Amino acid sequence: MHGKYLLVENPLYLNFEELPELGDLFKRSLEPERILGMLSIYAQRSIDTKNELLIFDEIQSCNAALASLKYFQEKRPDVHIAVAGSLLGLKMSTPGTFPVGKVNLLQLHPMTFPEFLDAIGQSRYRNLIETSELIEPFAEPFHNDLIDLLRIYYFVGGMPEAVQIYISTSDTNQVREVHKEILDTYELDFAKHAQATDIPKPSAVWHSIPNHLARENKRFVFSSLRQSARGRDYADALQWLTDAGLIYKTKAISHVELPLAGMAHEEIFKVYALDIGLLSALANISPAILTHGSEFFQTFHGAFVENYCAQQLIASQESQLYYWKSEGKKAEIDFICEFDGAIFPFEVKAGINTKSKSLQSYDQYYNPKLLIRSSLLNLKHNGKILNIPLYVAGSIQRFVSMALIQPHILK
Repeated sequence: MHGKYLLVENPLYLNFEELPELGDLFKRSLEPERILGMLSIYAQRSIDTKNELLIFDEIQSCNAALASLKYFQEKRPDVHIAVAGSLLGLKMSTPGTFPVGKVNLLQLHPMTFPEFLDAIGQSRYRNLIETSELIEPFAEPFHNDLIDLLRIYYFVGGMPEAVQIYISTSDTNQVREVHKEILDTYELDFAKHAQATDIPKPSAVWHSIPNHLARENKRFVFSSLRQSARGRDYADALQWLTDAGLIYKTKAISHVELPLAGMAHEEIFKVYALDIGLLSALANISPAILTHGSEFFQTFHGAFVENYCAQQLIASQESQLYYWKSEGKKAEIDFICEFDGAIFPFEVKAGINTKSKSLQSYDQYYNPKLLIRSSLLNLKHNGKILNIPLYVAGSIQRFVSMALIQPHILK
């Protein structure tokens, strides 16, 4: 042990999907002592419960193993167990019991852009954008490099296997094959866990995301899934995908006031994919587009930029997303953010043309302290407008805090 961390050289790894017979070890009794004895026989060695980590992977395939965590916590809290699995599998398989209050739950997201920088050996740039203390433009060579790296991230995304393939091969075609394999796995999960009559529904919602985002009005419309389709027909599928973390719902609000949840229109929302790399695969975007410079950012009416920002916000804020539509529906702001009890509009731009009537409209309605815009332009605070480059979208709260206390250029 080192502080609260366990240094592990040889963990005992159990994958309940690869070896379904492992579930037999948890039958008859969930008594921790009995299970430890069975695991010791399986591993053909004694288990050092003081210094060893047990890893239960694909836990959704064995409800009994999931239930056993309750008894390990109550009777053998000295045993270190880490569990991983598919939220989609857990939601759709409806386990008979769940150890509520007995386990620490961690939501794992695809890699954010800064984490991607670390993974590909560009930690110096992560350090640059996460430790800057002044609201002033980044050095132009660094800014241009980060835009180029962001374009790569838009295609590769943050799924660990896709990132690993890119690191080891630099072959975008192989990366795309990984994306397709992941998408195929999701389809198999739909078929495995949903009732036969419901299998097409999560698949239809999932495959509709690029089509919805390609529209000027990106609002999710149930009738686009199937002629005469109604919300109640697909509500469960949409909720499954949301709960499983495969999609992000951004709810509309027309009146901005705290709490934002109380202002949300539950029936009006947009849907984004959990990962921008998977979105590019769903949309069949060719790897060749990476050679098109900044044009890639404007693909699908800027949908990739919005999806990217939604992904970064979810990973950094862990909160519900909202967007604003004016009462007359003439103005729209991509995201509404709450930081330290204050509300800020956050508009996303795909290129360097940053003119925005919607921000002006929002300012006239609510007169916030700051109007936030993210684009391919460098960092700049001009009047009430704070322009943050897209590559720091996940750090928006930190830059807003700095902008509110630092002097800025007046118009």
